[in-house]
Amino acid sequence: MYYRIKDFLDSNRKPILFILATVVFVILGLQLHLDKKLMAGLVVLVGILSNAFAGIVALLGLVPFLGPLLIKVLSIPFFWILNALGYFLSIFFVRKGYGTQVVNSRVLTIVLLVGVVIGYILGKLI
Repeated sequence: MYYRIKDFLDSNRKPILFILATVVFVILGLQLHLDKKLMAGLVVLVGILSNAFAGIVALLGLVPFLGPLLIKVLSIPFFWILNALGYFLSIFFVRKGYGTQVVNSRVLTIVLLVGVVIGYILGKLI
């Protein structure tokens, strides 16, 4: 048990440090009454650039039984949002005259989503 935690901390040192630095930044920003929109933007920017969000997800995945379920609950709406955004952008681009390109991109999106579902099913079976 100790070696698994030690290995995890060694392999994810950078995201964990960025998570801790972000928490300290938010606490200091709230104490110093900094602009909340600026703080949120910086936290998102640092989180994306440093893969800190992936580190948070990895830490959540370590929790037995509940962790993998939480990761599924957090990741499935992300694909729904991407798909919905694709539909709204399709309406805009069809009006601009890019009908064939929109059809090609929608087919590609559906193939990607079907591939993710098939990969998930195969991953559970194997």
